[in-house]
Amino acid sequence: MSAQGVDKNRRRVLIAATSVVGAVGAGYVAVPFLSYWNPSAKARAAGAPVEADIGKLEPGALLRVKWRGKPVWIVSRTEPMLASLPELNASLTDPNSTVPQQPAYCQNEQRSIKPQYFVAIGICTHLGCSPTYRPDVAPDDLGPKWLGGFFCACHGSRFDLAGRVFKGSPAPTNLVIPKHKFVSDSVIVVGEDGGAA
Repeated sequence: MSAQGVDKNRRRVLIAATSVVGAVGAGYVAVPFLSYWNPSAKARAAGAPVEADIGKLEPGALLRVKWRGKPVWIVSRTEPMLASLPELNASLTDPNSTVPQQPAYCQNEQRSIKPQYFVAIGICTHLGCSPTYRPDVAPDDLGPKWLGGFFCACHGSRFDLAGRVFKGSPAPTNLVIPKHKFVSDSVIVVGEDGGAA
């Protein structure tokens, strides 16, 4: 065998070995680089759906949960609360919820999937303050036709128990209803489209 033949074989072995080592090295470099593009666990959790257990929610009470960094209210409305909703239509800016501030399955008088439960993002549509839940009927400081609802003390916006804004309020639109669904009679998932269980 000539010296030239030995050199060709050695060259092929060295090229193959170098290629394998280079490919492995490129893999070790690429994995952390590509994983950097994936969202962090905190970022994934920030947009993840949230379960709320409403099994022990008393009639008339409000439960607060956090979804995407925003407060979400779940109110267990009583029969008198629901009966008061049609009485307020003439006093409201958008009583039929024509502005799309809710999923299609909540575009009704109660603005909910199940009339008893009201789910809304607890942020005023005026400047982003968080209104106070005021279920009491006709307090003197909230003006006429107050049959309970949400009051934003920052600038005086008022919303009824379906999150519909009163005429004359600084808030231009009704409260936002997030997508949500009932997975059972006592569990609501906020952040996923659906309906009743």
